[in-house]
Amino acid sequence: MAGQQQLGFTTPQHPHPLDVFGLDGLYRTTWGGTVLGDSLEVLQSLPDDSVDLVITSPPYALHFKKEYGNADQGEYIDWLLPFAREIRRILSDTGSFVLNIGGAWTPGKPTRSIYTYKLLVALVEDVGLELAQEFFWYNPAKMPVPAEWVTVRRIRVKDSVEFVWWFSKTPFPKASNRNVLRPYSKDMIRLNKKGIRATKRPAGHVINEGFAKINNGGSIPPNVLDEHVPTDLLKFGNNAANDPYTKRCKQAGIKIHPARFPVILPEFFIKMLTDPEDVVIDPFTGSNTTGMVAEALERRWIGIDLDESYLEASKFRFDSVEASPAVPIPSTSNGKPKRQQSKNSIVKQA
Repeated sequence: MAGQQQLGFTTPQHPHPLDVFGLDGLYRTTWGGTVLGDSLEVLQSLPDDSVDLVITSPPYALHFKKEYGNADQGEYIDWLLPFAREIRRILSDTGSFVLNIGGAWTPGKPTRSIYTYKLLVALVEDVGLELAQEFFWYNPAKMPVPAEWVTVRRIRVKDSVEFVWWFSKTPFPKASNRNVLRPYSKDMIRLNKKGIRATKRPAGHVINEGFAKINNGGSIPPNVLDEHVPTDLLKFGNNAANDPYTKRCKQAGIKIHPARFPVILPEFFIKMLTDPEDVVIDPFTGSNTTGMVAEALERRWIGIDLDESYLEASKFRFDSVEASPAVPIPSTSNGKPKRQQSKNSIVKQA
């Protein structure tokens, strides 16, 4: 991947984030750890201006409920805004908040709900976040639902795109698209060798003769993310049945999280919006793809979730032949987890 950062596995120079924030963790790795608890309460305990990136995918407001719980469309905005206010408070002035949110259908009708757009307006106008840019995640693995409208009556098509909104606390958050450049296309390489004549496009953009001669290390990516985006980490769709995480969960008889992040989402934004040793938090971490990616990219991280079984299963994210696994934090006599430093861990697989 052009412009990508070299992955390395070194010892952090800054204190462990669980220690910095005085949090009791379920387990920790070299660069981060998970917290079992109510994410709103955990966010409220963090100091102002202390986090560089919050990236998450909370439970969606769906027409049908998933097993991990969803607020319905009418309640969803009121449910999410308290989290957003705390996230804005804890972000540094150069920090970002990346939110993956899915759309929904109007119950009983072949029409789309506009709750996502109402939420977007509320996050900007009520919470005070800046909308830095909209992104879109193309997920071809999404099911053709609602079945009545898509597969039975055939009056709608499959919905395969989800919103990924990049918010910031100020208009100028830390960001560099040089960290997420793509390889140049064959056409761009051909133009670079052959050259082009100066011309003016119908829209009014002037292309001069030097346009194709510029080599900046790669092509600037679009705001659409899909499974074909090059990545340093082994990636998988969120429905993967044979990735190491899923296999280990099945072997251990542990519940598999039903709505997992694809690796490309946290990897893209962690590279673009943070520097090594910055603090990354996922308040709805689930299977903890965010923590796995942050560990590989040497960012300090914290993942929070209410479901202990999901956090227990997320330890498998940090397994590899060469690496130490995530280290559980043993309980003391009063039942509270005791902090314990792990050996260096390496993320080899998604």
